[in-house]
Amino acid sequence: MYLASKSPRRRDLLSSVGFYFEVVPSEYEEEEQGMELPAEQVERHSRGKAWSVLPWLKPLPAGRPVIGVDTMVVIQGRAAGKAASEEEAFSLIRQLSGRTHLVYSGLTVLWTDGADERPQEMTDHAVTEVRFTQIPEPEMRQYVATGEWRDKAGAYAIQGRAAAFVEEIRGDYTNIVGLPLPLLVGMLRRIGCWPPASWASP
Repeated sequence: MYLASKSPRRRDLLSSVGFYFEVVPSEYEEEEQGMELPAEQVERHSRGKAWSVLPWLKPLPAGRPVIGVDTMVVIQGRAAGKAASEEEAFSLIRQLSGRTHLVYSGLTVLWTDGADERPQEMTDHAVTEVRFTQIPEPEMRQYVATGEWRDKAGAYAIQGRAAAFVEEIRGDYTNIVGLPLPLLVGMLRRIGCWPPASWASP
């Protein structure tokens, strides 16, 4: 398997269920398109990331799919990207405080059975609802000062200190981390790439 992402969180999730994989960082550049729904956007970006690494993998070996993922946090109908500064991170955390937000992840799997050089594609998305408790402003400032928000959609890490702010989750937890494992497993089953070979090892 090839992971078109350098995210350590996605690597950890794949490793946790026993996948052997190689990281092939994507150089795909995300561009926004007007009037696009969150599900459409994350699917488009996941597709772009997966296809962008194929030139490095020609020919794509049979039984070794490429995985592309894109995650977005949506607060009150607006996409919340990665904060570029502490003040932006604080603003996002303040918007999340005491409210429910949505986490979308687009997931694309490219694979070949060896009979056709051009890979086949499967793309889908997952959505999870997350509700934060009301966070006192001094705690928001202290959280932002930890730097955990850096390079995180929505400026928080559910698997880190921000877990203390989570009041309720409806849906897949791994989707919030950045890679919806149940969705991925379902897709891999359909192409005969599940369970991982490591499960057969003594």
